[in-house]
Amino acid sequence: MLGAGSWGTTFGKILADGGSQVTMWARRDDVATQIRERHRNSEYLPNIALPASMTATSDLRHAVSGADVVFVSVPSQTLRPLLADVKPHLKTTTIVVSLMKGVEKGTGLRMSQVIAEALEIAPERIAVASGPNLAVEIAREQPTAAVVSSVSLETAQKVARRARNGYFRSFVNTDVTGTEFGGVLKNLIAVAIGIVDGVGYGENTKASIITRGLVEMTDFAVAHGAQPETLSGLAGLGDLIATCQSPLSRNNTAGRLLGEGYSLTAVTKQMQQTAEGLASVAPVLELAKKIGVDMPIVEQVSRVVAGTLEPRDIAPHLTTDESDTPQGERTQDDREDDGRGAVRGAFKRALDQFRNGGRRPRRD
Repeated sequence: MLGAGSWGTTFGKILADGGSQVTMWARRDDVATQIRERHRNSEYLPNIALPASMTATSDLRHAVSGADVVFVSVPSQTLRPLLADVKPHLKTTTIVVSLMKGVEKGTGLRMSQVIAEALEIAPERIAVASGPNLAVEIAREQPTAAVVSSVSLETAQKVARRARNGYFRSFVNTDVTGTEFGGVLKNLIAVAIGIVDGVGYGENTKASIITRGLVEMTDFAVAHGAQPETLSGLAGLGDLIATCQSPLSRNNTAGRLLGEGYSLTAVTKQMQQTAEGLASVAPVLELAKKIGVDMPIVEQVSRVVAGTLEPRDIAPHLTTDESDTPQGERTQDDREDDGRGAVRGAFKRALDQFRNGGRRPRRD
């Protein structure tokens, strides 16, 4: 397990409680020593006893050498340089599993794509795990579920068999794009929920943002090749509900601080751990623009983060459509139901790609 923060340590516990021998890698030697000798990680998971089958090291080579499966839980923007150090020590058959929910700045790549590119391994050796997984609750062994996704169903099943025990159940799918984007995009909606919570708005506003946010998430992911049902599953709706309603969510907390009037710099200083939603806003909007998908809620979050929109002015009913024609609740609701809406959408994306010199988003 690469990464000994709250989620990495919790997932290591999941694996150990499922019968695996787990070696944690921590950047800091004091964290590794505490896990190894006291079976605690008091900084990130206070009052949680870790299984005896979990050990830890700050030696990266020792952590990954000989491992059949390597799980990765580090801040998304630090992934690529870490993998450069990992690469020489992996077996040719090692499966690499991303537990991260972010998009790389500059490239717009999902974490599985960064892994494939940096390690030069086939997609069949890569999996991702996502779902309604608040670390502290799981560390306390409160029951929940997740989905493991890989282009190889066999790989997904291998990982899912390891990631299950009495309080944690793993399902599988082969929609890596939808599974990853569900985890990335719900962070942005959770920031929006935190903002309106910080302002003092009530449940109507939050419910509207969650439901309209799910539409944005689905439109974006499907435009990149995802299956729409993935966004209504554990990696989409399930994760969205958990992240938006819980004070344990880093993204929700970051949004609430923004809503209370703190600057981005002040919020970053107050957060002990990374809120991936803040780092993903810009690259997600760049991808949305390239493919022609409107994301008004995410756009408003971006403006609040940049300080160009007052938090109290964020509203789920605002759209990028300035016409007087009422907008359909779902993407297809304001279009003639004869299939021409889908054709128009495909034609628009093709035209946009032509205007951009034939470039199109990367797909699995």
